[in-house]
Amino acid sequence: MTTAHYHWRLRRPGVRRRLSAAFTAGVIATAAVLLAPQPAEAATPWLDVSADRYATFAVPAAYVQENLGTVSQVVVEGNFGPSASWAEFGLTRRGDVWSGVLGALEPGLYNYQLTADDTKTIKDPTNSAGVASNPLLSTFLVAGDSARWLVDAPAGTGGRIETLTYRTRNAQRSALVWTPPGYAAKSPKGHPALFLQSGDGLATTDWLDLGRTRQILDNLSATGAMSPMVVVINDADVSDARELKDLRKAVTDNYRVLRDPAHQAIAGVSGGGTQALRAALTKPGQFGHVGWFSGTSAPAIDRKDARAINRSVTLLRLYTGNVTDPSYNTTYRLTKALARADVRFEFDGVNPDGGATWTTWQENLVDFVPRLFRHVQDHGPSPGHTRLKGEFAPPPAGTTPTPFVNEDGFVTFETTTDFADAQHVTVWANVAPGGSWLRLPLSRDGDRWRATVGPLKPWFYYYRLIVDRVPFKDTSNTTSVTTEPMWSTFFIPGPGARLLLDVPAGQGGRVESMTYASSVAGQDRTALVWTPPGYDKDREQPYPVLYLQHGGGQNYTDWVEMGRAKQILDHQFLDGDLTPMVVVMGNGNSSNFNRELRENIVPTARSRYHVSSDPSQQALAGLSMGGGQAFGVLKAYPGEFAYVAAFSAGFGSSTGVDAAAINNGTTMLRVYVGDQTDFVYPSFMASLTTMDNLGIRYEFDGVTPGPHGWDVWQKNLIDLAPRLFKR
Repeated sequence: MTTAHYHWRLRRPGVRRRLSAAFTAGVIATAAVLLAPQPAEAATPWLDVSADRYATFAVPAAYVQENLGTVSQVVVEGNFGPSASWAEFGLTRRGDVWSGVLGALEPGLYNYQLTADDTKTIKDPTNSAGVASNPLLSTFLVAGDSARWLVDAPAGTGGRIETLTYRTRNAQRSALVWTPPGYAAKSPKGHPALFLQSGDGLATTDWLDLGRTRQILDNLSATGAMSPMVVVINDADVSDARELKDLRKAVTDNYRVLRDPAHQAIAGVSGGGTQALRAALTKPGQFGHVGWFSGTSAPAIDRKDARAINRSVTLLRLYTGNVTDPSYNTTYRLTKALARADVRFEFDGVNPDGGATWTTWQENLVDFVPRLFRHVQDHGPSPGHTRLKGEFAPPPAGTTPTPFVNEDGFVTFETTTDFADAQHVTVWANVAPGGSWLRLPLSRDGDRWRATVGPLKPWFYYYRLIVDRVPFKDTSNTTSVTTEPMWSTFFIPGPGARLLLDVPAGQGGRVESMTYASSVAGQDRTALVWTPPGYDKDREQPYPVLYLQHGGGQNYTDWVEMGRAKQILDHQFLDGDLTPMVVVMGNGNSSNFNRELRENIVPTARSRYHVSSDPSQQALAGLSMGGGQAFGVLKAYPGEFAYVAAFSAGFGSSTGVDAAAINNGTTMLRVYVGDQTDFVYPSFMASLTTMDNLGIRYEFDGVTPGPHGWDVWQKNLIDLAPRLFKR
């Protein structure tokens, strides 16, 4: 089987985060239409999250048909992308459900919606966890140590959330107020207060639904990691002196809070971070603690105000995500302005894996709250955070081939001007966990479309553009894939991907074409052959030989163009890990592979290259369809190949299998499969039972994390090749 890929096109990204009041009203109106009554069968959850962090989606086709009509595609949109960015995951119609498996996901809170045919969006009616500001969204939590602050506190141990209603500028407003465990309104003891600002386009309730603020505060409180305080979550424009005054008065009128600046703190996300900073710096003496979480702009800072600011502000701490966070450059400029003005501040460092998302802001809140109203010794960045090197700017549009990859693994994709009139453009790429595929939305930039994503781990990547539901090749990228003409590739170097990188010129082996007459196909066919460095056709001992087969929908070129077989073999040879061998990558697209291999590929290889005909010096391996072919040869001609391996393939029928002959004639039978995202996984596991029942000896070292795709098969070859011809 060929690499699975999805031809999905979705709605524009990010709409779930930044909703104006008018847009929110529109979403609610739309939801009234799209949130159709739940049918009886919807009681079965559409989403299941396993203990090992795989999310399985199964959407009944009947529900989609009933509520959206006949559709050609269904996708899940969510914060599944790099840096928790918004991305699109395609589901496949299998029988009466649209389904797909994504993972293993990092621990954290995820939000998602389902979209059919680009614009028909529905909420998952079987998931009661929603987002008040956007009725189409559902959420789910993936448990894990890094998300321990996001879980619900044990019943009865947490604080309380109340709604505070007040008036300002002749309008009624409301805020959410968290009070700590044990808080008593009539107690003579006052509490410090923290004001959390939502900023433009973010709802107050987002702090709870997407920020998990209640859970964070409850857990920090339960572990004694924070001072008892009252937390006021609001969307007031606190840079407006009147609004701030009215809000603070309402809080002090209704709650036992301390009013002096030393016991007042303010922080905000995005535009709320800007408001918080402005309120604290333009009128010093109001707040003693200030937090900037990805603020959007910074106020002018006059050096003559530095003394007053430093005297009244005990803590000014700045937070930003990586270069995908629009605040990154703003925060860099702010640090320089504060330093020039001699204003004291702390910087948490750049969150290398977070953008302008609630995932990042949750971490900011966990770091910020324990620093309030108490003495702390650590004033440095969070573990793993990095310094701000300077402002980030990809090359100007149209000035460089794409994608542009910077030294930290951030990738900027850009289209040509051919799609200036397009409505929706994405990049489909193997950027999901394990090398699964997501579609990353691009944004219009003049007459081009652009996006910077990442960081991507060092590895080999492949992608194509999807423009208004039609696939296109990135013509600015000169790489090509013979069997997938729409694909382009790029490489992110790093220690983890060393074996996939080209070796220095002149040090590697050679790849040559081997043409042969196929008695099965009735025409000439071609194979590619890798010979090791120093290959000597006249040496006394013939070389061992590996016959390496591709999968369905692929061809003899794929192991070189997509599998990076040459680079892997070159490195392993130079590292001394590989027995010198010849590797023949034949054309497995045949009506009778057993004949094609034994009558055509093998005899031609023996006539053209100095390779052994001794079964102990012959190996056969393949991926997917090629793995099934390897099993077929093993069962039909046990003992012809002493080494046999199958990647993501099933053993097939046990009828007529001579297990004793296989065991006696096979030095090593080694099998591989991807994880739950590999659709072959169930049949593969059944194959293990079949081989066990037959008594066939084999090696299986557990799943290779990843899907039915090249990320897995490259790792399989890396594991297999050094094991050959050494027993």
